[in-house]
Amino acid sequence: MGWIDTELALVALAAMLSPTTLTFCVLALVLGERPLRTGTFFYLGALTATLAVGVAAAFVLGDVAASDNPATPKTWVAIVDVVFAVVVAAWVVRTLRRPPNPQRTENAIAQMGRVASSPAIAIIGAGAMLANPGGFIPIALKTISELNPSAAQYVVDWLFFTLVSLLPLALALLMLVVARERTQHVLQSARGWLERHARTVAAAILLLLAVALLRNGLAGLTA
Repeated sequence: MGWIDTELALVALAAMLSPTTLTFCVLALVLGERPLRTGTFFYLGALTATLAVGVAAAFVLGDVAASDNPATPKTWVAIVDVVFAVVVAAWVVRTLRRPPNPQRTENAIAQMGRVASSPAIAIIGAGAMLANPGGFIPIALKTISELNPSAAQYVVDWLFFTLVSLLPLALALLMLVVARERTQHVLQSARGWLERHARTVAAAILLLLAVALLRNGLAGLTA
């Protein structure tokens, strides 16, 4: 696995462990009377929206960020990497220094409570807005482009990123099908765990991502 592949894996993992996304996904499954219905439509919304971005990028962005020497990124790509690294590291420091905000959690619960009882199209729209990889999308777009992919390969790589970023929700839906009562108990416990520890876990992954981005950026700027 090359450094670009490692970066893509870290981006996907960071998106998967995003506290905000995880919280909304868990709430989608625990607040409604029909968690499988709500979770399925929520997943479809996030999946469709995220895939649409990647398919569009496959033809618009393509391999524009690819370098002739994979070990040395283009200068503009290196600059973007350094900027991303600084932004990610600053976000981690700011988040860890800021105490948990109970009001934000209450707002999320209220919002997802309304979504859980909404028509299917509204749940799909909420999934597209609340469960997509968000700020990790630009980093993933750039990273995949560096792999010098064809349009088809870009779509495949983006599919990998999308499925990994939504993996917790997909696994939770599968568990609901197999063992509903036990899974609902686990999800209730996961909700409490997320409120206490999700920021710390996500911060560790994000710092690794920031280091990888900084390494890649400096490699391009000092070559």
